[in-house]
Order: sequence, then structure tokens, then C-alpha cells
Amino acid sequence: MDQHIAESIGRPDLIRLDDRLVCLRFETMKVVSALAAVRHLLESGVVRRGDTLLDSSSGIYAYALALACHRHGMRCHIVGSTTVDHTLRTQLAVLGATLEQMEPCSDLKLDQKRRVERIHEILAEHPEYHWMRQYHDDIHYLGYRPVVERIRAAAGSGVLTVVGGVGSGASTGALARYLREDGSDVELVGVQPYGSVTFGSEHVADPEIIIAGIGSSIPFGNVSHDLYDTLHWISFDAALAGSVDLLRRHAVFAGLSTGAGYLAARHERERSPQRTVLFIAADTGHRYVDTVYARHREAAPIAALAPRDVTDRSELALPWSRMDWNRARA
Repeated sequence: MDQHIAESIGRPDLIRLDDRLVCLRFETMKVVSALAAVRHLLESGVVRRGDTLLDSSSGIYAYALALACHRHGMRCHIVGSTTVDHTLRTQLAVLGATLEQMEPCSDLKLDQKRRVERIHEILAEHPEYHWMRQYHDDIHYLGYRPVVERIRAAAGSGVLTVVGGVGSGASTGALARYLREDGSDVELVGVQPYGSVTFGSEHVADPEIIIAGIGSSIPFGNVSHDLYDTLHWISFDAALAGSVDLLRRHAVFAGLSTGAGYLAARHERERSPQRTVLFIAADTGHRYVDTVYARHREAAPIAALAPRDVTDRSELALPWSRMDWNRARA
């Protein structure tokens, strides 16, 4: 029996959608990493119950850290993006977390930069706070080891391709690293939005938005570039089409990054008939009802979408590009 709701929320479902296509579905994925990170900090004596944990978030990690703090008797302070919605603000308030939300800003790159600057200001005022550094501290890898054990038990010893948004690097990086420990044939496919600096697409702008959670306007220390075999850059419109098709075809209601991962996973499955492809659904679709699902009639048929294969990042173009990364360094 679980001792706290966070443990239940963090436990993913494995759903076989089709032949060789599996969805690793989370209600809120970053609960996995936040719980394990806070537990490790407490056990190692870095923090004590009652201390304040601090970080920046565009949404999912804020909720995850608030739950982890609630579970372990900690205080939580979040510097939130302009994208944090009313529902999440209310949940954070009731959970006892303090939220500082950035002023509205049309440029999410500037929003991210301002949040990091605010973190440093808070630390100067409160040096006793512990900065969780979700983007740079690899303690956020730890929570994915039990997830890997579930994947191994369900998928067996066959060859596997893991597909997911890169984001902070913790989820896809940890899954690949732990799955490869026993020498298994595991390929890692990262999904990026255009405009993200992580794999060098900052020169290509998506007129809609940087897909929150899977891209970045600043370098992230937790991204191990040499874990990735392949990269897909997917636009908002293509990700929207993927999200709508995933709900319509498989009844999986998930976030926008999941729609992008679903497109990439379907493509990789067709390229490699011998491999099982598992893609990550990091959160549910509730945050995206108005911005994505209400526009379902605009969604392009995914059969009409295919990536442009490129060999150099200068060739990247909307709506979808694919590149063999071959586990190269940053």
C-alpha cells in the first residue's frame, strides 16, 4: 500500500498500443525524479525536514516538487513560468507551496532566463534554501531505476527503442543509461522543439511556441548528449496532430510533448521492423484542452506527415526533421 499519493501518481502504466508500439504513461512524470531526489537529499544529510527546497518550473516539476515536499515535511518555493495555469496555482497554494510567477511574457526564452535570474536573487536573500537544480543535478536520474525494472519485466530481453522529449535530460537519459547497464540493445531517440539550444536548433523559430518541457533556451547540465542515437525536431502543429491522433486512435489523453513523441515513435517503428518502440507520455492532456484538443478539427492526418532527414543542423526545417546523432558529444 502506498504511504502517500505522490507514490501512486509517480507509478507509470505500460500500455501496448499496437504491434511493437508501447506507451509508458505517467500521470505526472517528474514526481518520480522529485521524490527520489528529495529522499536522497534527506538520507545523505544535505537537507533536513522543515528546510525549504527551491526551483524554477514551467509547470510539471512545480507540482512534483510540491508533492515531494508534502510527502517529506519540507517547504517548497517555486519560481514559475508565465505558463503556470490557474489549476496548478490553486493546487500549489493548497499544498502549502510558495509560487512566484513571472509576469506575462510572449518570449518563453526570456521567461526562462528571468526565472533563473530570480532563483539567484532568492538564494542571495536566503542562503539556507536548497536549490534543487532539476536541470543540472543528476540526482534527478535516481527515480527512474524502478521504472526501468518495470520496463524490463514487461518488454523482456528483445531489442528496444526508447523515444521521449529531452527536456532536462533526466527521464530519457536515465532510462537509456539504466536499460543499457546489462548490455541490452537499447536505442535512444530524443524529441526536441524548434528553437531549443540543447541540440542546436535555436536558429529555427516555430511561430507557435517552444513546446514547454522538452526544449530549452539555456544549456542543461543533465543532458548527456552522447546517450542519444537519433533526434527528431517537431513543430507545434505536428505535435498537435500527434496528440489528437493518439487520443482518437488509442484513447490516450496526454500532453503536447507526448503527441510529438508518438509521431517520432511511429516513424522509428516503421524504420526498424525488428525493434519494439516505447515512447514516454509525461503527463495528461488536461493542461492542453484549450490550446490543443479544442483545435482537433485543424489537426493534419498523421499519414500526411513525415520527417525531413538531415545530416547537418543547418538543414533543419519545419514542421519535422530527423537526424542521426550517433551518440555524439555536445
